Amino acid sequence: MNDIALQTRMANALRLLTVDAIERARSGHPGAPMGMADIAQVLWTRHLKHDPGEPQWPDRDRFVLSNGHASMLLYALLHLSGYDLPISELMRFRQLHSKTPGHPEVGITPGVETTTGPLGQGLGNAVGMALAEKLLAAEFNRPGLAIVDHHTYVFVGDGCLMEGISHEACSLAGTLRLSKLIAVYDDNGISIDGEVDGWFNDDTQGRFEAYGWNVIADVDGHDPDAIDAALRQARSQAGDANGKPTLICCRTIIGRGSPNKAGTEAVHGAPLGADEIAQTRGQLRWPHAAFEIPDDLRRAWDARERGADARTQWQRLFARYEKSHPELAKDFMRRQRGELPEDFGHQVQALLDRQLAATTETATRKASQQALDALGPHLPELLGGSADLTGSNLTQFKGSRSLTRDHAGNYLHYGVREFGMAAAMNGIALHGGYIPYGGTFLTFSDYSRNAVRMAALMKLRVIHVFTHDSIGLGEDGPTHQSVEHAASLRLIPGLDVWRPADAVETAVAWRCAIEQRQAPSALLLSRQNTAVLEHAGDAADSIARGGYVLRELGTARVLLMATGSEVGIASAAQQLLFEQGVGSRLVSMPCTSRFDRQSADYRRRVLPPELPALAIEAGHPDFWRKYVGRCGAVMGVDRFGESAPAAELYRWFKLTAGDVATSAHELVLEHAKAHPRAPVEDFEIVLSCN
Repeated sequence: MNDIALQTRMANALRLLTVDAIERARSGHPGAPMGMADIAQVLWTRHLKHDPGEPQWPDRDRFVLSNGHASMLLYALLHLSGYDLPISELMRFRQLHSKTPGHPEVGITPGVETTTGPLGQGLGNAVGMALAEKLLAAEFNRPGLAIVDHHTYVFVGDGCLMEGISHEACSLAGTLRLSKLIAVYDDNGISIDGEVDGWFNDDTQGRFEAYGWNVIADVDGHDPDAIDAALRQARSQAGDANGKPTLICCRTIIGRGSPNKAGTEAVHGAPLGADEIAQTRGQLRWPHAAFEIPDDLRRAWDARERGADARTQWQRLFARYEKSHPELAKDFMRRQRGELPEDFGHQVQALLDRQLAATTETATRKASQQALDALGPHLPELLGGSADLTGSNLTQFKGSRSLTRDHAGNYLHYGVREFGMAAAMNGIALHGGYIPYGGTFLTFSDYSRNAVRMAALMKLRVIHVFTHDSIGLGEDGPTHQSVEHAASLRLIPGLDVWRPADAVETAVAWRCAIEQRQAPSALLLSRQNTAVLEHAGDAADSIARGGYVLRELGTARVLLMATGSEVGIASAAQQLLFEQGVGSRLVSMPCTSRFDRQSADYRRRVLPPELPALAIEAGHPDFWRKYVGRCGAVMGVDRFGESAPAAELYRWFKLTAGDVATSAHELVLEHAKAHPRAPVEDFEIVLSCN
């Protein structure tokens, strides 16, 4: 396609669909789509391997719009290329339940590969996608049968490159030489506040060359042939033994085509207005009405036949592969579907049997490693890592192989890049073929939090291993001791936060996290040893419900609920209470979100409202008030920690078994006073149990 006039009109179709949809919605960002329209036209018609009729076929190229505010550019591309996105949906841009939300959302719009909007994270996702492609190719491709062979393209703007995550992600991509990753930088010199020279004058070319990228600088972003040449060069060097990821720096004019607003911040994030749109139509020589696309342009844009041909060629290749390597082909497709191996349940049961028989106290981070040692060798799709804390997180299982630039493996040392790691894991999960997990300290979840939130928004099977989960980590002090983090993570919709109490609960947490295909999980694990709890043989099903009755001693007068390392403390307190004539129920709540999803009847049976409740967790207490009610109590930590050995800290913060027993006694007494009919004469109230 070398007809410059036709290509210009095709790009203008993107521009006008964008401004018309934004004007109709009275909301949106026309500047970047108008500025990048020429780049998008060249990429999508000359280079991108995709099939609008089958958006999810495995060997398609991935396209990520990291500058997600430019969403109308992507919607226009999808519509014109032939995806199931009719013009009526473009006319409903940014409206309730449309397929064209304000920022791209995976699972909502056919052809959208990831949800973007928080700047820089799409770039991090793209790094994960490119990594997944490289690893799958190394694992499955055979001579003459390259069933995994595609590129990842990502559009980025100034904002993406200003965000710190771009450093983390791009440094990692350069280190790993992800040569099939091609980023196109929309260098228009404008952000919301105006010309970026006053706050962003980096040597971007030098920066990315220092990362180990191939940089193609000073490309005219409005010259189709120059754009095409740059993309060809990027793809050509990707196949070299020393190939590198590529950054194509395209000089563009934001809002190109707008007579009075192009090149200014005025076109970034607001509709052009009727008068300016009329003048834009005149300047671009576009005589057509709003949302009207001439037939010849629709034919030129239509990618369905070309895409179907590409997919058919791959299917023929895969048929040959399947004939030569039937077991590999079967495993490849199983992993593409996100299904687990047939013997996964058997492996989990064997792990549970061992942990149920264990008699030695262990830290839940160690129990997590034991779970990985048992399950990892049977899950080739498990792709682990840690942000430079492997020896502390205990995230590397026996037999796993560290991957490097030149050697494939199933464990990645991410370096100190928590945010980049979390965003890359999202990209890995989105790509398919792997279940990613990564570790760091719980307090450092703050660094990665927005990517954790995005995983929940996208309903991705991503597993975060957050160790050193409380004051129990001890001497490292308040900078490392999590207080608010467990409660804060539990507030993220769609994220299952596990804080297991022992090795058995940890094994169940891993099972549930791996089986949960539509949500991410966070495992909050202890540095210190936790008590060995007594479980029934069928405890796994109860644990999987998120909250369950662990033990009942005597006729319950009070309910104790706890998580993690505090379950052992509560269990000891329960024994003290029983010895002093106070019956109680002990409820372990390893995953409150799963408990909340149980039936009302189950929740009532576990937490009877007539029993006064005392919650115990070495974290911020406010979260637990919805479970204990106005007449209950919470024992927690509502200020920053201290530097001292763990046992001393638990005494200082009054979270010992004696402290719990004392508080339980006080709660029973208060309840008896408030409910005179409650039987209190058959046991002695002891207010001090220390």
